Amino acid sequence: MREWPGYWRRWAREDIGPISVFLAVSALVWGFVELAGEVGEGDVRLLDERILLALRTGDVADPIGPRWVELAMVDITALGGFAVLTLLTLLAAGYLLVSRKWIEAAMLVIAVGGGTLISEGLKIGFARPRPDLVAHVVETTSMSFPSGHAMLSAVTYLTLGALLAQAQSRQALRIYIVGAAMLTALLVGVSRIYLGVHWPTDVLGGWCLGAAWALICWAAAMALTRRRADK
Repeated sequence: MREWPGYWRRWAREDIGPISVFLAVSALVWGFVELAGEVGEGDVRLLDERILLALRTGDVADPIGPRWVELAMVDITALGGFAVLTLLTLLAAGYLLVSRKWIEAAMLVIAVGGGTLISEGLKIGFARPRPDLVAHVVETTSMSFPSGHAMLSAVTYLTLGALLAQAQSRQALRIYIVGAAMLTALLVGVSRIYLGVHWPTDVLGGWCLGAAWALICWAAAMALTRRRADK
């Protein structure tokens, strides 16, 4: 006779879990491909312009809201910068190595490093110029699509959130950690639009691809960890 609670847990882990990840990744990648096509054809330009102008007063160099909001957005956008994300990745990977979690440490580095290469490669391929409609509040150097801050924030914070959530026994804590990771990635992306350095579709594309890549890496890490535990 089957032990039903254990059976359902194994069924969810071995069947429903992988299928759910596959469907989520497929939807995110499809969304990115569709968006990239629209960006390439210029069909989203009008929508992008309207959103950017809606975030400005009559002066295109002046974002809406009080001065402290602008300063807060500058601080938030730094959370998605290369230096901050690299430091977080190295510190987290070091902790995982000290904890003898070799697979998790390797997948974290692969997720962030691979995400960086994908982002930079796509920027070069699409070669979309930065917004010229409003003044940039912060300095930029690379091309626009997809947003590297949005994509790498999604990759880094979602991967870290998933690893931290996995170690929690209470479901409420797991939900909170993953939710906090998602909120951080969302705020970084919104800050890029508010500061005028990215078109909204740049950020949306970065979120889609970053979330998909984070899911792929997390699923691979979980599969390898379970395989090791079953030996």
